[in-house]
Amino acid sequence: MQLAVLGRLLSVGRAVLAALRGSLGALCWSLAPLSLSLSLPLSLPGWRDSAPRPEREREGEDAPPTPTSVNYHFTRQCNYKCGFCFHTAKTSFVLPLEEAKRGLAMLKEAGMEKINFSGGEPFLQDRGEFVGKLVQFCKQELELPSVSIVSNGSLIRKQWFEKYGEYLDILAISCDSFDEDVNILIGRRQGKKNHVENLHKLRQWCREHAVAFKINSVINRFNVEEDMNEQIKALNPVRWKVFQCLLIEGENSGEDALREAEKFVISDEDFDRFLDRHKDVSCLVPESNQKMRDSYLILDEYMCFLNCRNGRKEPSKSILDVGVEAAIKFSGFDEKMFLRRGGKYVWSKADMKLDW
Repeated sequence: MQLAVLGRLLSVGRAVLAALRGSLGALCWSLAPLSLSLSLPLSLPGWRDSAPRPEREREGEDAPPTPTSVNYHFTRQCNYKCGFCFHTAKTSFVLPLEEAKRGLAMLKEAGMEKINFSGGEPFLQDRGEFVGKLVQFCKQELELPSVSIVSNGSLIRKQWFEKYGEYLDILAISCDSFDEDVNILIGRRQGKKNHVENLHKLRQWCREHAVAFKINSVINRFNVEEDMNEQIKALNPVRWKVFQCLLIEGENSGEDALREAEKFVISDEDFDRFLDRHKDVSCLVPESNQKMRDSYLILDEYMCFLNCRNGRKEPSKSILDVGVEAAIKFSGFDEKMFLRRGGKYVWSKADMKLDW
């Protein structure tokens, strides 16, 4: 008799526990949306949490910026000797091709949409084959919306366009003056090649191979009074990026610098006068010193981000060693300034309405 009573009590107990478990389970599921919105855990000791978990959202002041647009200076070597250069040949190091590709894939995974290859002179390495293979990899394998190069143009051959032109969205050629005597004073020349004549030849090759053409000019003491309206309008670039000459400690200024750019520096007022003189050029994109320091993600030859906020280039650890998220925290990158200066624009040639 006692055993029978005990059995019935155990059955009732099991039923009560089952009911409680069901009620608690329903309660957890009903409160799950609230727990997600408040980021509060509702798991109970000894219970398996079967509710789906969303990916961690990167928010708050400590969240690293997204590397939407990256400038990869994979070499510091150059065949020109521009007196104001702020990324000088302090090393001859270049990453092996496969290591560079690995880093670029990491950047794509972290949110990169645009890569810009620069130097030094990008076409100096392996006669342009190195940058060509990187361009092809970024467009064909990584499927980046925009792949661009900044070059002085002196080493680019038509055969390069025939092999790699389809993978390149934008070619930016540095040209600070349309007066060859001024280019010689600046140091933008090698041998007897005429920099301006070569610029026009490259413009034509870009048309033939459907590559958007861009011009970069550094405004300095030797060209600040020049009127470039007619020449820029004739070349008709998609963008004419106009930079104010910038001093970077240890690069083009200071005791351990390879350049002495102080004689090239102009005032903010001088820069504004140059901009006002060219205000009718629709493709003009001005960039003052302040915008340049904070709004560019610069990756050096070791794939370290360079922080320029203190007037120097202070490197992070390499993304190849610590990952993109850890390295970019030390980049000094101002994402808001990047957007404010128009850093994100129509940068894929597939989206451009161009008269090739």
